[in-house]
Amino acid sequence: MADRILVLDAGTTSTRAMIFAPDGTMEAVEQAEITQYYPQPGWVEHDAAEIWDKTLTCARQVVGEAPGRIAAIGITNQRETVVAWNRTSGAPLARAIVWQDRRTAAFCADMKSYGHEESVQQRTGLLLDPYFSGTKMRWLLDHDEAVRAASERGDLAFGTVESWLVYKLSGGAHVSDASNASRTLLLSLDGAQFDEELCELFGVPRAALPEVVDTHGAIATAQSQCLGAEIPICGLAGDQQAATIGQGCLAFGETKATYGTGAFVLTNKGQDIPRSDNRLLGTVLYQEGGQRTYAIEGACFVAGSLVQYLRDQLGLIGSAAETEELARSIESSGEVVIVPALAGLGAPHWQPEARGVISGLSFASGRAQIARAALEAMAHQTHDLASAFAADGAPWSTLRIDGGMSANDWMAQDLADILDIAVERPDFVETTALGAAILAAVGAGVHPTLGAAADAMRRKGRCFTPDMSEDVREARLARYARALAAA
Repeated sequence: MADRILVLDAGTTSTRAMIFAPDGTMEAVEQAEITQYYPQPGWVEHDAAEIWDKTLTCARQVVGEAPGRIAAIGITNQRETVVAWNRTSGAPLARAIVWQDRRTAAFCADMKSYGHEESVQQRTGLLLDPYFSGTKMRWLLDHDEAVRAASERGDLAFGTVESWLVYKLSGGAHVSDASNASRTLLLSLDGAQFDEELCELFGVPRAALPEVVDTHGAIATAQSQCLGAEIPICGLAGDQQAATIGQGCLAFGETKATYGTGAFVLTNKGQDIPRSDNRLLGTVLYQEGGQRTYAIEGACFVAGSLVQYLRDQLGLIGSAAETEELARSIESSGEVVIVPALAGLGAPHWQPEARGVISGLSFASGRAQIARAALEAMAHQTHDLASAFAADGAPWSTLRIDGGMSANDWMAQDLADILDIAVERPDFVETTALGAAILAAVGAGVHPTLGAAADAMRRKGRCFTPDMSEDVREARLARYARALAAA
């Protein structure tokens, strides 16, 4: 019987393929790094053809000679990243513009000056920021001749990364799930499909956009030439929504934080469209049979990418794992504070022009102090989000964490100390992939409901409880506030 789920996890720095059993056990994984292109300060690009080629290679490696055991495919992806391709040839027309890219900051500022932000936020749950997909699409139309020509011919296809992968796997299905579509600035949270008025406002042709579909169900079918057999694609979700599902946050008020390339916190808000007075975001968590469950979200643009920066750009560490050892080797960061605004500041500040700051340096500051300050920055950013969530009437009683950085015990304890709440971490921290597996398992009928699938596939882990005095906590937060002002 085919009961295994193939998950394709197309992340920002790498793409992976994994096989999950019905009980949530990951039986195989293959991973390949994605080349990062930085053509100008604040610009971040990917090669969409490379994403497809490496994803397919990883998938073939884990599927092997037994495609008949795969019940369904689930896909999760870096959100907001925009791919433009020719819908006839299937070839990319330009490099993909990555979610971290800030090139449309001036366009967003102009839109704000024209008074559009309030109405856009009311309809989409999002703010006018370069982070989101719609302004990236507009930039490509304005600045890339191949994209503009394809639009004029009527064979332009725009999509986020899951849309691109489904198109390539299926040989032409042009769809986007509701969770990813809700990150574009082009979908009204109560609208079934992309909104004509929003498309007109941003100057994006509605005809180039995909059909909006459920996050799980019979979505499309991968062609046999891809993996050796026709396999249904039954689950799609943006990475943060997938992680929320993988953490089992299926009840109103349950909250998770993912620490990957960036840091993202989502709270389940049920069927009520979320509204924020504190510059948080409303987003679709999942959609089943056209019925949406929503979340309120706070996003920090830099988390694990800060550690990668310390390793690759500054040469201060040899590996990410080294940060925990360095943090434990000293009593404190020696008043060194890092504001990781290397790609601007996300929620709740939304200042794309902000830049990173390392403050409090002295002759006593070394690798250990800077590495520890980098980890402390995760708790400081999360505390900013916690304050905004509480002001919006969604305080956290506990926080479920995941993502690659959450494996760092020192950081997990520091989160509990600074937030002053219990922090729970599952044994299997790759909950983004697990969430995609849960969605696909339900979509394929391996499990009957999301709740049943989460109960069967999710594993609880360790709980970190606060162990920091109030005066130490307040001193830390005060130092961060001063550094934040400088950013």
